[in-house]
Amino acid sequence: MRRLLLTAATTTAAALTLAACGTTEPAADSSKKKTSEAISLTDSTGAKVELDSPAEKVVATEWNEVESLITLGVDPVGVADVKGYKTWDTAVPLKNEPKDIGTRGEPSMDTIASLSPDLIVASSDLPDAAVKQLRKIAPVLEIKSADASDQVGQMFKNLDLIAEATGTTDKAATARKNFEAKVAEGKKALADAKLDGTDIAFADGYVTSNQVSLRPYTSGSLIGAVNEQLGLKNAWKVKGDPAYGLGTTDVEGLTALPKDVRFAYIGNDGDKSSNPFSGQLKKNAVWTSLPFVKADRVHRLPDGIWMFGGPGSMEAYIDALVDALTK
Repeated sequence: MRRLLLTAATTTAAALTLAACGTTEPAADSSKKKTSEAISLTDSTGAKVELDSPAEKVVATEWNEVESLITLGVDPVGVADVKGYKTWDTAVPLKNEPKDIGTRGEPSMDTIASLSPDLIVASSDLPDAAVKQLRKIAPVLEIKSADASDQVGQMFKNLDLIAEATGTTDKAATARKNFEAKVAEGKKALADAKLDGTDIAFADGYVTSNQVSLRPYTSGSLIGAVNEQLGLKNAWKVKGDPAYGLGTTDVEGLTALPKDVRFAYIGNDGDKSSNPFSGQLKKNAVWTSLPFVKADRVHRLPDGIWMFGGPGSMEAYIDALVDALTK
């Protein structure tokens, strides 16, 4: 699971082609001409990004960026770890078959260069040396992957920035409205079920050398922030990291959780090491003795909801969580 952290409508080419041919189409061309204007923007690092026109051939080095592109109607031509994305983010599936550019931590420069992209959307988790190499291939829009001080705000900053670069700001605005409506819907459903203010602890886990480690999603995580927007109370007392808001604990650490807490997780049976809840913990005496385990208040949410994704993943998460808690 550690590797998961090493870690958003295309403009048609027809308008550009017609312009190049000197067509005399009147009035209706005004909107098309506007989308072909040069774009100048500043990425999350403060670097200036200059584009001759909205980017169409886009490569993304991280899955939240891939999800943002799909949300905006842009099919990326290159994606890091395509198989992994298809496994972990089925909530916002790929609509094309992009080229696999390697791992998210070490993308292949040769593969990216072969795609001749208009734009590379790169994660702030990439080493500076890798970003420097990418800038030799094409303009790079560097995205801050996470910010524990305001995860939802950062999610939309990223989406808006990518939308500006791809000429899809209208779709970004729609995504924001849809997310806000989903939060309001979920919050009402939980309140109607008398669950507002309920303690919740979301975590994931992994197994290394037969040892189980758990990773609490604190209030500073994206999942934690969404839970609080739904009117739930984060039960974790451990401190999260400043980027992703993730903590560390072991099975014994779960004994500090409130007895009536609701515990939720997302596993993946395709990666056995990422789901100790359905495996090794079933035979663990500490786990089986926990009050919330005994009371059957452990909720496995559906696979394929990317915990570090965009508004699409978070909407799927809200639906899944509300359904689990109100059954």
